[in-house]
This record gives sequence, C-alpha cells and structure tokens, in this order.
Amino acid sequence: MLKLIGAACILFAATMLGFYQAGLFARRPKQIRQLVQALKRLETEIGYGFTPLPDALGIIAKPVSPPLASMFTLAADRMRDADGRPAAESWKEAITEGWRHTAMKAGEQEVMQQLGSTLGVSDREDQIKHLRLAISHLQAEEETAREEQKRYETMWKSLGVLVGALLVILMY
Repeated sequence: MLKLIGAACILFAATMLGFYQAGLFARRPKQIRQLVQALKRLETEIGYGFTPLPDALGIIAKPVSPPLASMFTLAADRMRDADGRPAAESWKEAITEGWRHTAMKAGEQEVMQQLGSTLGVSDREDQIKHLRLAISHLQAEEETAREEQKRYETMWKSLGVLVGALLVILMY
C-alpha cells in the first residue's frame, strides 16, 4: 500500500512539473502580447497625451496583468523618487527586478533594456520611434514564442507523465 502511494506521488509530481514547464511556454506569447499593447499605450500617452514618463508608466500599468503591471509601477515609482538618478537607471532596475516573475526570456528583456536607455532622454518624436522599434522587435519575439509553444508545450506535458511513469517502473 505504501509503495502504491509513493508511486502515485512520484507520478503526480513529475506530471505537475511537466505541466508547469508547458505553462511557461503558454504564458510567454500572452505576456509578450500584453507588453506590446502596453508599449502602444505608452506611445499614445507620450505622443498625444503629453504625459510625463512616470505618470504615463503609472497609467499603462493599470490595465496590464500582474507580472507586467508591477514592472511598470515599480519603474514609475522609482522615476518619481529618482533623487537625481536618470530615468534609464530606474527603468533598468525595475525591469531586472520584475523580469524573474514573468515567463519571458532574455531576448525580450534585452529589447526592454534598450528601450529604457532612450526613454526620458530624447524628444517626444524620438521616443515614439524607439517605442515603435521595440514593438516591432517584440512582435518578432512573439512569433518565435508561438512557434516554440506549438513545438514544446505538448512535449513537456507528455514528458512529465512519461518520466514519472519511468521512475515508478524503475523503483518497482
């Protein structure tokens, strides 16, 4: 009886690990899409609303879901309490701190870091150009993420179950 319970626990844990990894592949394209939408809103706030950068970041953080919203809110708060620090440094710290809570990879992070080095430094038109460039890069990353999701999501689900079954068989 105890062996059966142990086998069920091992099978369950391996299956859940596989489903967790598959979930990361499923969340990545959605988060990139949300990030693109947020940057489009930021473009609108800067271009048409003439909103200062910390206020614009606070505004776009409201409709975005939690892992991304916290990055924008943190960047806005740090820019308001900058104490002479440049906006790029506040942006970089917020992105670095909040990135580990997302399912996105280093490619998207690099795009966001490069965008942060130009925000708040140049005029409105130049910032809009950099935002559009970042959006186009992120859209390319989203396409790659969708392809990876198709390729690897079901593989990880199956792999979790199969590895769990293999461990159970090896233990008996």
